[in-house]
Amino acid sequence: MEQMPPKEESHETRLRRLRMRSWRRGMKEMDLILGKFADTQLASLSTESLDSHEHLMNQPDQEIYSWITGAAPTPSEFSPAIARILANLSVRSS
Repeated sequence: MEQMPPKEESHETRLRRLRMRSWRRGMKEMDLILGKFADTQLASLSTESLDSHEHLMNQPDQEIYSWITGAAPTPSEFSPAIARILANLSVRSS
């Protein structure tokens, strides 16, 4: 079931909620990847990019992980969000 944000949610509340969802995934690898991305990037994302990230958060960890690792092709609807996460991983590992 897809989680919907509250109707009267402020931008700051949305960022806090998405950060929490990024860190509390259930799969430790995804906690680390998405949580660190949330810590460093969420505040700078446009509303459209936040929408994309939130949509990604509704997907199972195993699917997201397979897209990030390249084990499975990323569906086009998630390509921008996955590309942002991969770019952030590249910057962090440099």
